[in-house]
Amino acid sequence: MMNTEVRAAQAAAGRELVVRLAFGSMAAHTLRAAVRLEVVELIGDEPRTAAEVAVGARTAHQPMTRLLRALAALGLLAEHDPDTFSVTPAGAHLNPHHPNSLTSFVRMFTDPAIVRAWEHLDTSVRTGEIAFDSVFGTDFFSHLARHPALSTDFNAAMSQVACETAAVLPRAFDFSRFASVTDIGGGSGTLLAAVLEAHPGLAGVVFDTAEGLAAAPKTLARYGLEERCSLTAGDFFQAVPRGSDVYLVKSILHDWTDAQAVTILSHCRQVLPPGGVVLIVEPVLPEVVGAQDEGTYLSDLNMLVNVGGRERTRADFEEVCRQAALRVTSVTPLTDAAPYSLIEAVAG
Repeated sequence: MMNTEVRAAQAAAGRELVVRLAFGSMAAHTLRAAVRLEVVELIGDEPRTAAEVAVGARTAHQPMTRLLRALAALGLLAEHDPDTFSVTPAGAHLNPHHPNSLTSFVRMFTDPAIVRAWEHLDTSVRTGEIAFDSVFGTDFFSHLARHPALSTDFNAAMSQVACETAAVLPRAFDFSRFASVTDIGGGSGTLLAAVLEAHPGLAGVVFDTAEGLAAAPKTLARYGLEERCSLTAGDFFQAVPRGSDVYLVKSILHDWTDAQAVTILSHCRQVLPPGGVVLIVEPVLPEVVGAQDEGTYLSDLNMLVNVGGRERTRADFEEVCRQAALRVTSVTPLTDAAPYSLIEAVAG
């Protein structure tokens, strides 16, 4: 009897899980609507009625109530009295003025530029080909370059998700024994600015495309780093700047195939001085799926359908480093910036 009850409970739980996952895209678009309608900003720090939020968002009252209740069911708002809502700590991240805001991240990762290719995931799994290219007629980064507003959102999203790593990395590695750091594909400069602020003896270079560097001057000005950090535009598939002891590569390699990752790392190796180090900051997949954040595995599929890259195991990183004449010396999980790890590599 007990076995029958256990099996019935497992079947019910399994069914609930599948249904919840099937509704996943709807939940994502609920977040998107909340950001676009500025719901969290309109509610603010005190409870507000749906009618008040509807007036501020210029929507009808009843549909706004339904949206707010869906957000409450998702844990982003709380409904105290009927039709009266406040923002939860999780929901506060949908406010662009929050210090750890994720509004640009939500906008970007619910935008058609990301989600449309996912409709063809099965095709990418069958063929190994990038769905984005066939859907949009060009590759993802060329598409960004042609759409400045989307590129701005992408850069802002990358800056937002870099904040946790920026808070951890400066103390996770002994930068004090070096003189200069170049951040390859450093975008807005958020990560390097945190490193330089924590280590006053360091100089730095943010290296990225012209589009990728668009927000970097404001970042450096905000931290008062204009004299200690320079911006260099270029293509890491062609070369990277000389002159640093440390080459930092965060959330870059997973965008690319193994061959392309080897090219990027080889260019770092070519300019690496004696005693220099390449620091790779990326998720490191276990050899067997365990309790790791499911988001890393979804990110792996996102790389497949949108850009052609992938998330990697330690053995994978060791292999691409070996092919680039580098040797991995350590892999350290950044516990407070999960799921990222710090991979240190030196001349092989």
